[in-house]
Order: sequence, then structure tokens, then C-alpha cells
Amino acid sequence: MQQNCVNFYLETPNKAKKQGAMSLDGFQIYLCSQEGSIFKPELRELHQDMSQPLSHYFISSSHNTYLLEDQLRGQSSQEAYIQALKRGCRCVEVDCWDGSDGEPVVYHGHTLTSKILFRDVISTLKEYAFKASDFPVILSLENHCCVEQQTVMAKHIRVICGDMLLTTLLNGQVPQQLPSPQELKGKILLKAKKISGTEGSLDETLTDDISDEEEMTNHEAESLSAEEPPAGDFEPRWEGHSIPHGQKSKAKLSKELSDLVVYCKSVHFHGFEYARSYGKCSEMSSFSESKAKRLAKDTGTDFVQYHTRQLSRIYPAGRRTDSSNYNPQDMWSVGCQIVALNFQTAGLEMDLNDGLFAQNAGWWLRTATLSSVRRKPEERPGYTPMRLSIQVISGQQIPKVNQKEGSIVDPLVRVEIYGVPQDQAKEETSHINNNGFNPVWNETLNFVIHTPELALVSL
Repeated sequence: MQQNCVNFYLETPNKAKKQGAMSLDGFQIYLCSQEGSIFKPELRELHQDMSQPLSHYFISSSHNTYLLEDQLRGQSSQEAYIQALKRGCRCVEVDCWDGSDGEPVVYHGHTLTSKILFRDVISTLKEYAFKASDFPVILSLENHCCVEQQTVMAKHIRVICGDMLLTTLLNGQVPQQLPSPQELKGKILLKAKKISGTEGSLDETLTDDISDEEEMTNHEAESLSAEEPPAGDFEPRWEGHSIPHGQKSKAKLSKELSDLVVYCKSVHFHGFEYARSYGKCSEMSSFSESKAKRLAKDTGTDFVQYHTRQLSRIYPAGRRTDSSNYNPQDMWSVGCQIVALNFQTAGLEMDLNDGLFAQNAGWWLRTATLSSVRRKPEERPGYTPMRLSIQVISGQQIPKVNQKEGSIVDPLVRVEIYGVPQDQAKEETSHINNNGFNPVWNETLNFVIHTPELALVSL
């Protein structure tokens, strides 16, 4: 109790203070102080094992990081990167397009969003990448530039980031598993398409993840296949359209930019069977939220297993032009590591993201055995449910929802559990009539949580 004694001195001079006691006002001050927080302060610091492969962690990630507002007319700004990185984001996105003067620009293509210089984004990344955490930052590149301007991009990344940029394998060996955050401390990793080392060609035969603009054009017409044809007859597909054998995509890559991609090579997803047989741990695919939800629903066990070895990135559907977000918990529950959200949009989704990544410096080790998450709780090895009891005592100075003169507050407290489907639950207290200043409930809400490692509580 010694550390909490400081709260006595927040009391106004009175008899209680002189006697070393605490008045009602002082007790309320204590409850609202850091010492009275329900959150354990030590969990905000690094406290997990950071020596496991990258694929074993959830990673705080943003979508269209350059935007401060909506996806159609919003302002692009370096400030958006600063805010995201200082908030603990460990994966930022850059949409790159050809600039009129030979300098690549960043904006939401084919929209009225403003443009900023690519080199300024990289300078900002270098300055703020490790303000909140020493652990690696992933630069997710959506590349729409010509080969010449891609080479300019590569130069800016290499020169500006310097030694921070990871450009070679850590031990010179092709990895069987991804390196750990501990091994990559202080490093920036580029996620982008990469030229196959055996081809020696600048032509990419497969297209990277579909952009939001293409997704809106195609009305999210996505093709999924859990089974793939035999390797000898493998026919790559792009959003339901076959690429004829021998015909390469018109998209070309700069070798200089390709050479900067080490552990995060962007590839199109060809199904779980293909990933199991031919996928490399350094290859990662991106999925729209709608595609990821379908995979989770139809082939959830395969999706979970896929994430034990390879990373995936999930991004909001193209229809979210207002920069709204989806529930990240649905994606975390099947092991998706890089669940990208619009950081500029407040709401429940970002509250859940902040709640998870306020802990452990923007990386969260998946302590649950994800391969068993799809089973019924009682079928999992070592199944031990947790009973969570939350005692709701009182509240102070609750603001009015309706600001009209004469409006009143009838407050209640609602608690929701977000996690695997078995743990989704909601309970609430009774409401207090016309008292938002100092309502008292003295009620207890009870929950049974089957997979506590993947559960978040929202109040």
C-alpha cells in the first residue's frame, strides 16, 4: 500500500488527511488514478518471449497509413505515419505511384486524396520507426510505379534507411522458419514483390495482392479454391481470371527494389494445399476482409495451420471508402498476424487493437495453441476454462450523450467479451435513473471464458 499513499496528499486539508485516513473524495480520486487502474502497468512493458519466429506473433498493423481521413478525398500526410508509429504500429502501408517529375508519390490511386513524396514518407519512417519499440517495422509496399521510378524508390529506401534496412538473410542461409523479433531488433523489413532468383527476369508472372481500387472495380468478385491442381498442371489465377500458360503479366519489377525484399515476399494466394507443398516461410499473401472471413468459415483449420509458418496480411474491403474498420478479433482468432486497420478512425475496432497492443510493445505472442482453436473447448488438450467476475462499483461525472438542454443521463455499464466464437458474450448492469454525476451500481457481472489467451474485454 505504500505506493498508494501518495493519494492521501491529493486530499484537501481536512481532518481525514491529518489522521492519515482517506475521505470519500480522496477515495474517488484514487479509483480514477493510475494506481486504481484495472490494467496491470507492468504488462505495458516488454514481458513476453521475443525469440520465436515472426509468424508466432500478432503485429500491430495499419492500412493506407498515409491517410488522415477517408479513402476518396482525404488528406495524405506524413503526420499519419508519425501518429501510427508512436501509437505502436509495427507494419505501415505505402501506396506508390509515378510522379510527374520522376519522383514517386504516395496517395490512394484514382481518387482525390492528396499526394505526398515517397522520399518524405521514408524519411519519416526512419525518424519514428523505433520511438515506441525497438522491434522490427514492416514496410508494406503497394507498388504501381514504372521500373524507372521503382529504382528511384529503391535508392531512397536504401540511402535514407541505411543500416536500419534489412537487405540480406541473417545467416546467409535460406530459412526453414522466419527469424524472431529479437533477431530483427532495430530493422526495417520491406514487404513487396520479388523477382525469383532462378528466373533472372524483370517480369513478374503473378500479380500481388489486389488493390482497393481494383477490388472496387471488380465489386469484390473473388475466387477461392481450397484444392489446387497437380504441380505439373498448376495454372495461376488472379481474382478468378486464368493467366494463360507462357503469358506473363505486363507488370515489371526493378531489380534494385526486388533485392531489398528478404523475409516478406508478396505472393498471390494459390490455396492451402499449394502452400503446404511449395510455400516458403518468407512468402506472404494479402487477403481482403471478405476473403479472409470466407476462408475462416469454410477452411478454418487450414487457415490456422497456414499461420503457424507463414505470415498473412488482412486489409479492409474496398467498399470502406469512409475508412471504417472491421473487427480484428475475427482475424486474430484464426491466426492472422498482420490485421491492418485504418488507424485514423476511432471506434470499437481500434479500441480492441489498442487494447491488445498496449501490451508488449506492439507485438503479441500467440500463447494459445491455435491449431486447437477450431475444436470444441472441452476437446482441447489442457482445457481449463476461466471464470471472469467484474464488480461494477460506481462512476463519476459521466458525460451526456444527448447535448440538448435539459437532457438527462440514465447510465449503465455494458461489458462485452471478444474472442473465439464460444467466448463471445455480453452482460450489462441495471441503469441508474437521472444520475450521471455519481451513479452507484454495486453489481457483479460473470463470464466463463474458454480460450482466455485470445479474449479481450470491452467496457
